[in-house]
Amino acid sequence: MPRLVLSELASGQESVAEIDAWRVWELSGLPEPVWNKKLYDAEGRFVAKPDAWFDDVGLAWEVDSLSFHLQVVDGFDRTLARNGRYAAAGVLVLQTLPSRLRTEPDKVVAELRAAHAAAAARTRPNVRIAS
Repeated sequence: MPRLVLSELASGQESVAEIDAWRVWELSGLPEPVWNKKLYDAEGRFVAKPDAWFDDVGLAWEVDSLSFHLQVVDGFDRTLARNGRYAAAGVLVLQTLPSRLRTEPDKVVAELRAAHAAAAARTRPNVRIAS
């Protein structure tokens, strides 16, 4: 088990919830996203560091836990500011509670596929990941 967790963390996930997200993504049949890379707008301004970024269509996937985003000092404020930067940059965002990755993986897969399709149906926003 420790080797499995270490190998998954080495692939870009930064938490147990993100490892769960990676496992759900594997079920989706979608192209592999980039995990935990900084995203910048056309002017080079920082937008966010999405948990998963589907560069082909410009879709961000955030696994937002209640404990972090509501209980950490300014966590909710930072989440709202991040979502505002996504909106200003034209980035479509799917937000998922970590608990749903384990309790409703099929529903999350369906949401992820639908969000990917919606992102593909529009012009990709002019954003880039850090190289």
